[in-house]
Amino acid sequence: MESTTKRLTALDILRGFTIIFMIIVNDPGSWSHVYAPLLHADWNGITPTDYIFPTFIFIMGTSMVLSLGKLKAQEISNSNLFKKVAWRALKIYLVGLFLWLWPDFDFGHIRWVGVLHRIAIVYFIAAILFIFTRYQTQLYIAIGILVGYLLIMCYLPVPGIGAPDLSVPEKNWAHYIDSLLLPGVLWEDTWDPEGLLSTFPAVVTCLLGMFAGYIIKSEKSLFERLVHLAMMGFVLLFLGDVTQFIFPLNKNIWSTSFTLLVGGISTLAFTFFIFICDHRGLGHKFKFAQAFGVNSIFSYAMAGMLTLIFYSSTLWGVGLSTLFMEGTTAMGVAPKLASLLYAMLYVGIIWIPTYLLFKRKIYIKL
Repeated sequence: MESTTKRLTALDILRGFTIIFMIIVNDPGSWSHVYAPLLHADWNGITPTDYIFPTFIFIMGTSMVLSLGKLKAQEISNSNLFKKVAWRALKIYLVGLFLWLWPDFDFGHIRWVGVLHRIAIVYFIAAILFIFTRYQTQLYIAIGILVGYLLIMCYLPVPGIGAPDLSVPEKNWAHYIDSLLLPGVLWEDTWDPEGLLSTFPAVVTCLLGMFAGYIIKSEKSLFERLVHLAMMGFVLLFLGDVTQFIFPLNKNIWSTSFTLLVGGISTLAFTFFIFICDHRGLGHKFKFAQAFGVNSIFSYAMAGMLTLIFYSSTLWGVGLSTLFMEGTTAMGVAPKLASLLYAMLYVGIIWIPTYLLFKRKIYIKL
């Protein structure tokens, strides 16, 4: 059986690439000039950008099997494991709140849900399932959530609206519950893409990552594990493709078809990096991404905080991104290309402290 270190390298590299693409997507030189694949789908449909966040959550599930599984093997009690994951989830959630408030700290204008908020909540729920239930129970829960979510969102009448209409954001149960129960600021005024109801299928995304983790942790040969992972990925792709005709692909409400399809994509991506790192021994070629992967939350938070310096006009009177866009476009560079180049430059800036930590084997774990 190959070493856990190699597996973790593959996982760290894939996680690192998701963080890199998160930064590129979140921090263009100008939001007025962005290539279409680097934008989320407005509603129904899917773009490559929509793969990124679910893949990170998928990876979190796989990591959970390896890290919490190791602690379980050391016979640490379930109550102590619960305290550990609850504390970690709380810290991630608080970092999410901090990044939303940064740098103005307007406590009357808080968004209580968001990317890190969802990561924290999904991590907490999935970790509880890992600690207190078996694989078979987790599988039944995943199937139950996906089927139940599809039935509710597609067929259960919405109060004051009637039959759900998934062609628009305002006529479904996710919108209804967000508008009724979510306090604070919502990303889209009356609903939020990281809202309450859509968190349940996001938990399934994490469970799919856990199922992949069970495969790579098995005693089977590397070839057998790669085959099983690939089979899992293709089955999920097929199921996602089929169910989209009932429940359209939609990242905003994390539709059942979206969960399955992107779960398949994440599984196949993970299979690829296991093959590259474990079979071909080429993990060392991806140290740039690995540096982001071993300090993923730190990198993401750093990217959010440094926008004050590299995007805002608060410090310099004019945003550095604005100066870059004006200067490069004046030299004849296409605006969308200039915007992408600035985002990539920003990734390089975040990489500097991230790589220094990686080189010194300092891993900031929340």
